[in-house]
Amino acid sequence: MPYVIPPSPVVGLPVDGTDALFPVRRVYCVGRNYAAHVREMGFDPSREPPFFFCKPNDDASVVPVPAGTVATLPYPPQTGDYHYEAELVVAIGQGGRDIAVEQAAQHIYGYAAGLDMTRRDLQIAARDKGRPWETGKAFDYSAPIGPLRRRADVGALDGASLVLEVDGQVRQQSTTAHLIWSVEEIISRLSALFALEAGDLVFTGTPEGVGAVSPGQTLALRIDGLAPLAARIA
Repeated sequence: MPYVIPPSPVVGLPVDGTDALFPVRRVYCVGRNYAAHVREMGFDPSREPPFFFCKPNDDASVVPVPAGTVATLPYPPQTGDYHYEAELVVAIGQGGRDIAVEQAAQHIYGYAAGLDMTRRDLQIAARDKGRPWETGKAFDYSAPIGPLRRRADVGALDGASLVLEVDGQVRQQSTTAHLIWSVEEIISRLSALFALEAGDLVFTGTPEGVGAVSPGQTLALRIDGLAPLAARIA
């Protein structure tokens, strides 16, 4: 049956070592999942149930970054406080609902390095009024993601080092061992709220050291076992 307007294309992430693409269905994000980052944002890092928000899954928001390339991220409008948040991204390869923590790893296709770019001033203004975060989190070019590597090839990435540099200076440095909620726990909790499907992506949270960037600066993210991610602010 024809559409009245052309449908949006499916966004595909490159899969390292193959010519295939991973089709993106939904993009979920976990808030406040590293204790030190929770503190720097002015909150108590007690182990409360994780909370989630979403980014668009279209080709305006999700920016696939092939290996060896540098993405261009236009400085977004209506903000004077544009922040990086370096994160491990999990790609779901097998869907499910109410997934047990012990079974969650079986639902993971692979991992990638990702940046949850944030209009911090808009996010905080919305947060302080009890409003949704979309204006701060769900704008164009807000989700650059590097090539996926299959879990079968890299393992669980427990305790993987994460380092984010801005113009060669380290700004964020931690390991996935410091996640308040583990990857498996995140998948389990998320699947209790939504039926997960193959193609879903999950940003797992950012460590301390988030900060503002300006046009002309370059971000470089390295996570052990994964392809690096680089982006320049235009």
